[in-house]
Amino acid sequence: MKAKISILIMALSLFVGIISANAQQAQPQIIMPYQLGITYSKTTNIVFPQPIISVDRGSRDVLAQKAKGVENILQVKAARDSFPETNLTVVTADGKLNSFVVNYSRQPAQLNLFLPNGSTGGTISLSPEHYNVAEIQKYAKAARYSKNKGKVIRDNKAGIEFSVDGFFIGGDIIYCRVTVENHTNIGYDIDQLRFFIRDLQKAKRTATQEIEVTPVHIENNAASIKAQSQQTIVFALPKFTIPDKKYLAAQLVEKNGGRQLEVHVKNRQLIQARLLP
Repeated sequence: MKAKISILIMALSLFVGIISANAQQAQPQIIMPYQLGITYSKTTNIVFPQPIISVDRGSRDVLAQKAKGVENILQVKAARDSFPETNLTVVTADGKLNSFVVNYSRQPAQLNLFLPNGSTGGTISLSPEHYNVAEIQKYAKAARYSKNKGKVIRDNKAGIEFSVDGFFIGGDIIYCRVTVENHTNIGYDIDQLRFFIRDLQKAKRTATQEIEVTPVHIENNAASIKAQSQQTIVFALPKFTIPDKKYLAAQLVEKNGGRQLEVHVKNRQLIQARLLP
């Protein structure tokens, strides 16, 4: 009898041990965020080991853009003096999710940060289209010269016309064709041309969500639009749709100037994207 009781106790102990081990294995991996201080009057540069795929800002108080001409440097600064603590999430082409807790600092301790390979980002799954550069370039060129046009969405200000005149789909990439026309005798220097998914309405006392859609390729990019000229540019964007009560904003910002334009795209316009051959 004692032997049977001993065997039963051992079996129960083993069972409890297995359950405990499985519970420990089921623990989620915690991605520890970096602490990042930024200011209004200076730009902080973050160098990643791989190209940047997407950037998500916790609030509009943080300005973030990829450095011109490179794919792995993110430039960050504050949109205003002092703001509540927020966050920044960056996904890179090696499947790493990098998380930052962002606070305002009048004198940031570091203005240039380098994240080496093997840094503390969490690994996620990326679809393979991010790496097929040749195919993306081929489709982007086809979208640029395509004669198919959807509904033209435009904004005009001070002699500058900014329009989205076509969405195309090739593989799992959406190609957005935009045209910038300068009807003045003053050149238009482009500081930023970016895409965001935003809330349609901002309710009081609720946090606003703004997700930047980062191009994986830009066809026929331009730093400036000469006087009395125009430029057609194609942005290759990771496949997405626009949720209810949100819209896609295409934002054009002039460098050292006030001619800033923005067009809004609804989901019903996006899903009419033309198929590229």
